[in-house]
Amino acid sequence: MKLKNPKDFWSGVMFATFGLAFAIVVKHYDYPMGTASRMGAGYFPFVLGCVMAVLGFIIIGQSIATKGTPISKFAWRPLIWVLGGFVIFGLTAQWLGLVIAIILLVMISAYGGHEFKLKESLISSAILAAGSVAVFVYGLKLPFPVWPEFFG
Repeated sequence: MKLKNPKDFWSGVMFATFGLAFAIVVKHYDYPMGTASRMGAGYFPFVLGCVMAVLGFIIIGQSIATKGTPISKFAWRPLIWVLGGFVIFGLTAQWLGLVIAIILLVMISAYGGHEFKLKESLISSAILAAGSVAVFVYGLKLPFPVWPEFFG
């Protein structure tokens, strides 16, 4: 059987696989489920996993019935730059503070795009850093260092 819509088929397989994996892991480790009104630690991941799996199977079904485009060549550059940005963020957030780590994350990740623009990336990183500090440090009172210790 030749797939008429391989892009949708494989995205459906991905959704179904991740959804089933989440649901199975939650059940395997016996996280408390609770109810919809009093959710336990396993309730949301289990329900989300089941919804993802059902959505995946729906997408697979539709991909068999419809015609679509073939899968294009895999884009390694964005994957490497975005994952690298997250790794750098994880390694530097405690040491350099939230603001500088977020700016590094955005700048490195943006470089993986097909049209990198320095000015737009700097503006985006500044807005994201300010919003993150406002929400996580001042709003939620999480103990993240905002700036590096050597800044004073």
